[in-house]
Amino acid sequence: MTENIEVFEQNSIRIKSPLGAIYVDPFHMKETPKDAAFLLITHDHYDHFSPEDIEKVVGADTVLIVPEKMRNKATQAAGLVKKTVTVKPGEKYEVDGLEFETVPSYNSLKPFHPKSAQWVGYILILDGKRIYIAGDTDATKEAKAVQCDIALIPVGGTYTMDTKAAAELVNEMQPSVAIPVHYGAVAGKPTDGKEFAALVKNPVKVELKLGGMSI
Repeated sequence: MTENIEVFEQNSIRIKSPLGAIYVDPFHMKETPKDAAFLLITHDHYDHFSPEDIEKVVGADTVLIVPEKMRNKATQAAGLVKKTVTVKPGEKYEVDGLEFETVPSYNSLKPFHPKSAQWVGYILILDGKRIYIAGDTDATKEAKAVQCDIALIPVGGTYTMDTKAAAELVNEMQPSVAIPVHYGAVAGKPTDGKEFAALVKNPVKVELKLGGMSI
């Protein structure tokens, strides 16, 4: 179910799909594949919206998808892609064959990701599966309400949930598979993935994919 999902640094993700390669928040990319059919950005922080890394993955036919409030900032990458589409949280979309939903992504008490910014996580509908990429969020009521088969959840703390809060969220959501992200670099420890896995209860399966590691 997850063999086509790769996790690089932070929230940097590539999903191989029948529609082509789908990237989310490319960051510190070591290669220059320029093969993105779609590029989705969750919010405008430097480790999620990195023009240097965007240039490494996009091509002339790439569709860039960003939150509405990033419309002006996204012009930094507009010349590299076919078109830019803006989205708002809590909506359903179909863009060039890609079906997805947006979920509000924000901190409940911390100041780093205010709800008013209208940043988003994404639920991609691919091959009949719902893949939730949460972005930088806490265990909000909207996150708890997500129904998905695969959940990519931040666990590094500081700017997002820590391992305990992330595990509690996943145990409540009950996806088939949970993949921890956003740890071991800008925030969190390299061991956070295993700590998260130890706290997640059956029947949810945890896969550690960050940095190309797959367990």
